[in-house]
Amino acid sequence: MYVEQKLPDLTDFQHIDVLKEKRELTESIKYAGYIQNALLPRQETIKKLLKDHFIYFLPRDIVSGDFYWINKKKSEILIVVADCTGHGVPGAFMSILGISFLNEIVNRDCYTSTGSILNQLREYVMKALQQTGKENEQKDGIDMAICKIDQHTNKMEFSGAFNPVYIVKKSNLLEIHGDKMPIGIAADEEVSFTTHTVSLDKGDMIYLFSDGFVDQFGGPEGKKFKYKPFRKLLVNISELPAYKQKEVLDLEYHEWKGDQPQLDDILIMGFKYI
Repeated sequence: MYVEQKLPDLTDFQHIDVLKEKRELTESIKYAGYIQNALLPRQETIKKLLKDHFIYFLPRDIVSGDFYWINKKKSEILIVVADCTGHGVPGAFMSILGISFLNEIVNRDCYTSTGSILNQLREYVMKALQQTGKENEQKDGIDMAICKIDQHTNKMEFSGAFNPVYIVKKSNLLEIHGDKMPIGIAADEEVSFTTHTVSLDKGDMIYLFSDGFVDQFGGPEGKKFKYKPFRKLLVNISELPAYKQKEVLDLEYHEWKGDQPQLDDILIMGFKYI
């Protein structure tokens, strides 16, 4: 007796191909994540330089457009928190460029201030991306906060590309604003980044961060968290040990976000000046 055999639907093969391609793409991105993580400073290195610190790092995707960086030159500690254009794979490529260029600038030891580091980094980024300022050109870049702490003088230099630094001194928050221009091509004429100098006291808490936390939608009305509540939160937790501060931030973030999707990479670094 002849029984008609039903041939597989062509769409079944197409579905299998799509799943295979998706799996291979995901594996590739995971491997890229391993590479990106390998470029970030090791926790052992950070602990040697910053005794009481935390890093709250919550990428939106497998790879991140936010990154942190730390280096020591003689008595000076350099600390960076940065937010590259985009997130996921495009942001990750920018972060790898940023880390590589920072290493080159600082290892050549040809900078005079945090502002000069950002000036040189901007030139590196613009050259790498072939940015010339033409109207239809991609305006990719990096928002960044950089601190240079001299342990002999108890002085800290700060420069920012959009991003600020918060210093909490005995429950009083000092905000130092960054310049309103990115590491990369800007709409206005390029000027040098400002270098701010501030005295530090033992026990001061310093916070560097990207905008992912404050821009997260959530709460009962589905609005952004915003900067004013963020500053108040940091002041309230500033006396806690660093690891406890990280726990509170994580709890506050997830309670605020609720069922809302995470919109951006999140990075907050806090450390006590000891």
